[in-house]
Amino acid sequence: MTPPGAPPFDAACHSPPVGRQIDVARRGAGKGKGLPMVWIVVAIVVLLAAGALLYAARERRSRQLREGFGPEYQRTMAERGDRREAESELRRREKRRERFEIRELEPEVREHYADQWRGAQRRFVDQPVAAVGEADSLVTQVMRERGYPVADDFERRAADVSVDHPDVVQHYRVARDISVRTTRGETGTEDLRQAMVHFRALFAELLGDDVREGAEMHHHV
Repeated sequence: MTPPGAPPFDAACHSPPVGRQIDVARRGAGKGKGLPMVWIVVAIVVLLAAGALLYAARERRSRQLREGFGPEYQRTMAERGDRREAESELRRREKRRERFEIRELEPEVREHYADQWRGAQRRFVDQPVAAVGEADSLVTQVMRERGYPVADDFERRAADVSVDHPDVVQHYRVARDISVRTTRGETGTEDLRQAMVHFRALFAELLGDDVREGAEMHHHV
């Protein structure tokens, strides 16, 4: 006969020993602790993967900027002294350029400017200072005709044109520097000749390859 208050005989017979009960409890606790650790590992893997993708995207963008801007990329890097700042500047130029409506010149307009350039080259022999000033003005006029804003300062104009013509924009800077120094009486005839050559490089790009010969772009000043 089962004493009062004691568990039924069947329950007592099938109840696991105390030691086994403790082991089961420990295993259950271990499972509870292991679950958060799995999620931590998953989170770390996800973060690492996201970081790798972000790095790859930045490197790809940097490569695009290097290839797109060519020597202008290196010049901007040297000027800013920091890759992130230099690339931010180049991206700002691209975004600003997207707002412009750059257009090709009509054949008659091209020939008009080509003829004016030929006149400036002829005047260089007797009036080199006036010819350089005319060359500077012609470049600005063609930029305006193509759709570039020219009301801003020179550095902004150079930055704008560098997006489409990165290989020759440095010619523009050198020519402009000589032109400015000429107004202060700091240049000689050879400097002025070099200014014409440098202005011609950008002028030819803006006018178009198909009119280079007609505009006597390869003739000596």
